[in-house]
Amino acid sequence: RGGVQAALAQNLGQQLNQSVTQDGVTLKLHTAIVDENRTVILFTLDVGKRLENENWNVNGMTLKGADGANGPSEFSYVLWDEKNQHYNGYFESDWTPKKDTVNVQLVADNLQAFSTQELDLPLDIQSQETQNFPIGQEGMRSIEVKPFTQGQEKILFSSAIIFDQPETKEWVFPNIVAYKNGTLINSLAGGAFGTPGENGEYTSQQYFKAADISSGEVNYKLQYMKQEKKVEGPLAFDLQLSKKQMESGTINTSLNLPLEEGEPNYTLEKMVVTPTQIRIAIRSKEKGNNFPYQKSTLEVAGKTLEGNFWRSPEGEPELTVLRFERPVDLEITEETPITFVAKYKVTQHGSYKINKDEKTPLLLTNISDKKQTLIQQLSGYPVKWTYYMQGADLYVETESEDARFGGINQTHIGLGKERILGKPLTVNFTGDGNNKAIDVYKGFKGTEASIYIFFYTTDDPDKETRVQLRP
Repeated sequence: RGGVQAALAQNLGQQLNQSVTQDGVTLKLHTAIVDENRTVILFTLDVGKRLENENWNVNGMTLKGADGANGPSEFSYVLWDEKNQHYNGYFESDWTPKKDTVNVQLVADNLQAFSTQELDLPLDIQSQETQNFPIGQEGMRSIEVKPFTQGQEKILFSSAIIFDQPETKEWVFPNIVAYKNGTLINSLAGGAFGTPGENGEYTSQQYFKAADISSGEVNYKLQYMKQEKKVEGPLAFDLQLSKKQMESGTINTSLNLPLEEGEPNYTLEKMVVTPTQIRIAIRSKEKGNNFPYQKSTLEVAGKTLEGNFWRSPEGEPELTVLRFERPVDLEITEETPITFVAKYKVTQHGSYKINKDEKTPLLLTNISDKKQTLIQQLSGYPVKWTYYMQGADLYVETESEDARFGGINQTHIGLGKERILGKPLTVNFTGDGNNKAIDVYKGFKGTEASIYIFFYTTDDPDKETRVQLRP
């Protein structure tokens, strides 16, 4: 958080100096930084003597008591400070006071200490069958895992955990780890954890490099967090927060500029410059349209600032918010030149809203336990469909050898109220370079299916747009 450091360097922080001690653990608030873009509160957590395998967390930290507080975009983070033997932490919210000064309450539901635990998982990656294992730890009853070969390079583990105690989902964070000859093998990027299943399961997708786990002695384990201690909350602080000291360094600018020349679908609407951050709001013409560029930067007075996507404001799904941290040494005035640069365009083809008459199905025939393939042209890219039965379930896999094809998000069989939705077993992120997707149709009956696409994407990594915001 370079912008927070910039504010502290200018003595712009509001001193709080409040603490609460409970069960020998002290949570102390030090500094608040409040401006037009966000509220940040810096704190420390002193847990006394910390065990070597122990990690503490601050759960349920939220602002209450003011209009718009307790919103969805709140989070807290702690990091162990070995030198000072306590945790340093910060709380951040996109809520800001509507008045110069406002009374609020910062509440932490509880403080928890965890240790990392592992349980043997005798997986057979040569089997394509679903494998079930009991767990019986930390509210987890059992896990089912299905391996999928992803070409020559990757193996996917699609897993689902059934919980006897659903509340432990909030902190147990189960994941599969692999050890080769006793050495940890890191999973690949692009996985997803904790997606709710149809019956409340905790589902995950993890990728491993095939060469890492296909030879040698490989052991698999389920790694998870075990709760060791808990300090019951709520721990509450009454605060009077003010953004007044930030006003002199705040510049609001209405933009109304097109993202691309001759393309009216996206408009850069507003820019807010504060002592800690630059925020840009971009509005799409239609609700539900994802912002098409994957990377965004600001060129400001010879420096390049990296952008981060932020959650759209509640009730405004057509608004994309980008935030750029201010470095400590960057001075910005109303005359400072600023250029917005967006790169790597992803185009979405189709949507959930398309009329059924506009959809064209692909017919899958002679469905059996034998893998069969079809090639379909989508926007000029060859897309390979592979379909097969395994047990009572139909699996449908899609991929393209051309990396500029982004991937198919989800499929369905039939139309209207009678349609059957495919359950995605993979989670593909826009612009991640992975276009392979797998859907499963549980309990499928029959030998033919008319299959439809909700939407697919195509990638243009070299596409760039530049918009001069100032002067």
